Amino acid sequence: MKYFHTLTLLSLFITGALFSQATFTSQIRIDQVGYRTTDKKMAVVSDPQVGFNASVSYTPSSTLEVHVYSSNALVYSGPCAAWNGGATNTQSGDKAWWFDFSSVTAPGEYVIYDPANGVESFPFHISDDVYDNALRCALRTYYFQRCGIAKQMPYSGNANYTDVVCHHGALQDLDCRAVTNPVAGTSKDLSGGWHDAGDYNKYVNFTLATMNYLMDAYEQNPTAFDDANNIPESGNGVPDILDEAKWELDWLLKMQLSDGSELMKVSTAGFTGGTPPSTETAQRFYGAAQSSSTRTAACVFAHAAIVFKAQPSALMQAYGDTLLAHALLAWTWLQNNPGYSNYTNSGFSSANPEVSHYDQDATSFSAAVYLYAATNNTTYRTFVDANYTNLQPYQWTYWYPFESVYQNAMLYYTTTPGASPGTVNAIRNNCANSVTNNNVDLLPAYLANTDPYLAYMKDQDYVWNNNQFKAETGSIYANMNRYNIYAASAADFRDASLGYLHYFHGVNVFGSCFLSNANAFGGDRFTMQIYHGWFGDGTIYDSTANYLGPPPGYLVCGVDYYFAPDAAYTGPPIAPPMNQPVQKSYKDWNTSWPENSWQCSEVGIYTEAAYIKLLSTYCNAPIATSVYQYEENSAWDIYPNPAAYEMSINSTVPGTLLIYNSIGEKTVQQHIVEGVNRVDISELAPGIYFCSFSSKGELLETKKLMIVR
Repeated sequence: MKYFHTLTLLSLFITGALFSQATFTSQIRIDQVGYRTTDKKMAVVSDPQVGFNASVSYTPSSTLEVHVYSSNALVYSGPCAAWNGGATNTQSGDKAWWFDFSSVTAPGEYVIYDPANGVESFPFHISDDVYDNALRCALRTYYFQRCGIAKQMPYSGNANYTDVVCHHGALQDLDCRAVTNPVAGTSKDLSGGWHDAGDYNKYVNFTLATMNYLMDAYEQNPTAFDDANNIPESGNGVPDILDEAKWELDWLLKMQLSDGSELMKVSTAGFTGGTPPSTETAQRFYGAAQSSSTRTAACVFAHAAIVFKAQPSALMQAYGDTLLAHALLAWTWLQNNPGYSNYTNSGFSSANPEVSHYDQDATSFSAAVYLYAATNNTTYRTFVDANYTNLQPYQWTYWYPFESVYQNAMLYYTTTPGASPGTVNAIRNNCANSVTNNNVDLLPAYLANTDPYLAYMKDQDYVWNNNQFKAETGSIYANMNRYNIYAASAADFRDASLGYLHYFHGVNVFGSCFLSNANAFGGDRFTMQIYHGWFGDGTIYDSTANYLGPPPGYLVCGVDYYFAPDAAYTGPPIAPPMNQPVQKSYKDWNTSWPENSWQCSEVGIYTEAAYIKLLSTYCNAPIATSVYQYEENSAWDIYPNPAAYEMSINSTVPGTLLIYNSIGEKTVQQHIVEGVNRVDISELAPGIYFCSFSSKGELLETKKLMIVR
């Protein structure tokens, strides 16, 4: 798949129908990216009863149909069954129907058609590689999070996403000083790494989940990742996910002191920012080394060492040896400096990344798992065997997403050669009992059809960064099959896991992808704004008349039932997300203080990694030619897309542009010259359009355009 679904208009005219006469509706919720051929496919039809969209009324036909998108050919019809006998779901405030079209397995592009209402879903693909482009875009968001490197073409994919080197100014990352004693004698080069989230700070402890999930993603399905994802290191013989991870690992190595302890963070003293990142010129400082950050370093270095040492490249194997040496150095420091850190964050206004004493212990446990797997040293096995019963998942027989890093380490240990059989059996049995029985929010909830949108979490779990927890829940199910635990329910585990992936791609109360510019990989309705210093409120990346949007693939943190603006806010209730059913406590906006939209729309390297881990589970072998590059190799490009009142065509050849609406009516015709052409679309209603470009009598390509206002 390319950046837009491409159609050949001539072939469609030959079939006798350009498109069906139906109009699109988002009330038929489907995974807009698509489905694999043999997976369960369930559309959710929504009729809102309570909440911001309660005025929308929709009752589907008792029988729905699946049509081929290009020809309108009918391939399947079947019943549309009311969820829970027609009851209104309290969490969503919606009535819902389920339409199971799993029997449609042939690769292609389809829509679901409602004959009684004369409407159809957004188009979607069925293909075994249908998620590959989404994975590529999600992984490429880390390129834009890189600190201390120029973002430039062709890697940025669009000239509007370029920037010069950031945070290399005076008294910044190349001359970073202790926040409590910022004299020249404390100066360190702490350049590199990723900006943590929507801000430009860098935290060690917040890499624990991020790095472990990226390593997990590669280990569970290495064929999902190749060396052609359009980053500066592409083509060097190393999978690009590992090249990207190395950018962060190199920074973590710089953060380690010679005694093995790890510095805590890099940040400005106050709240700063700017667009693009290079405009942030305030002095940067580091926080002192702590026990918690050193535990994180030991865990991350050890896990990454296993992955890098397994690469065929001698250079990467040597790098893995370096990582392992630094993991051992951190572990030795921890043994020589027992106890816990209680970091106060003194001197900073940004987040305090300190974690609880329990989390520090659990991180040490996880580090011991990976150190044992990397070294086969029984010292670490003894530590694991002595401490696994202290972890809350084991003690409570309740595996839930908030401790996924530790759960993953527990399961990792069970497949490590030489692991103690008694510990292995105890962990596996505990996991099986929790997921299938004791934790009623997992398999029991799935089998009971608790959530009409098929991605259940209880009310109190819809907190800040819920999308990370949704992804982690999906991966709990996926882990059951990865580690072959309770094989009798393997199909249910797969289907339940995929439900959380479909949630991100449009099977939710909003009928929208929670990812930015998802039209890059098949989405039709998607996140328009993210809370991010670069792509922020009031910039060209905001949903303004000249909307460009952030780069594709950023996953926002999502629904927050406990959202509240800052106390300084004096306006009316921001509804949504306020005063809504639980699942509707979200808004696509990026206004900063005092509205504090970050609670719903901020992005984070950890949120992204959780999504990548889940998504990559279901990716096929990569296709190198499908790298997202905004069609930069095409003879012509559309931007911005989505657009509002005007768009531009950048063409390398002269020709004719025709714009058709969704039912095949020609709405715009304009001669195009070489270079940049402005196209007025102010008279066109919001919706989906198709732009056809011909040169010298030859139809070159057709691209999808979305108009939003």
